[in-house]
Amino acid sequence: MSTLTLAGTAEEAPSRPAPGPARRRYPTWLRWLVRGGSLAAALALWQWVTAADVNLGVRFDRLPTLTELADSLGHHLASGQYYLDIAQSLVRILSGFALATIAGVATGIAVARSRVLADLAQPLFEVLRPIPAIALVPVAILLFPTNEQGIVFITFTAAFYPILVSTRHAVRALPMVWEDAVRTMGGSRGRVLLNVVLPGILPGVFGGLSVGMGVAWICVISAEMISGDFGIGYRTWQSYTIVDYPGVLVGMATIGVLGWVTSGLVELAGRRATRWLPARDRRRSR
Repeated sequence: MSTLTLAGTAEEAPSRPAPGPARRRYPTWLRWLVRGGSLAAALALWQWVTAADVNLGVRFDRLPTLTELADSLGHHLASGQYYLDIAQSLVRILSGFALATIAGVATGIAVARSRVLADLAQPLFEVLRPIPAIALVPVAILLFPTNEQGIVFITFTAAFYPILVSTRHAVRALPMVWEDAVRTMGGSRGRVLLNVVLPGILPGVFGGLSVGMGVAWICVISAEMISGDFGIGYRTWQSYTIVDYPGVLVGMATIGVLGWVTSGLVELAGRRATRWLPARDRRRSR
């Protein structure tokens, strides 16, 4: 009888899936070498099409060469105004992004956990969300007494909705059994929020933060071009108005590097905050 019972149990137990083929992992130095090589190849291609005055429907002959860009970059690096513009743009982006993070995460959690709040606020958010943040420049000019406050408002609006949506989806995706387990052991709503909801939504929240940072950079630069007095966006547009095309491209490259660095810092913070995740899930959340 015991033999039959064991046999039946063994047959009914679900079989574990066979492990898939191990992914080949490349050393870190090789990954950085590939990344640097791709960037060097792009720069070499730029130098060739601009120096050779290639004109195949796209007029590369009008673009500056790498030598001209290097001269312009050296001029910018030697100017104190260049660093002031970078600092001004960073203050605007970090101020708006910080406010959007606080408001977006708090609102996303509240809307996801309260049907009443969802019914009251979600229709308004869904109507306002498709409006490009840069289209709010006239509204910002009317609402705020200074251009600085208006640009921070536009940056905040640009980052707010990606953070809100990602937080809302992350809260709704949490397994209810986690909350039920804490409630069964006598946990309060506050304990559920601190010990279940906030840790559980971190991967989704940081995904929204990464998207929000990229959108915020797009909008803060556009706002600086339209109504700013300082900043990388304003200086890039000023270079265009005086036909300083190397200066325009140096400004564009500066914007790209700043966006890359700030987005990388957000992703790094996300990996540090989700150390408790398995390594495979951490890679998937990046």
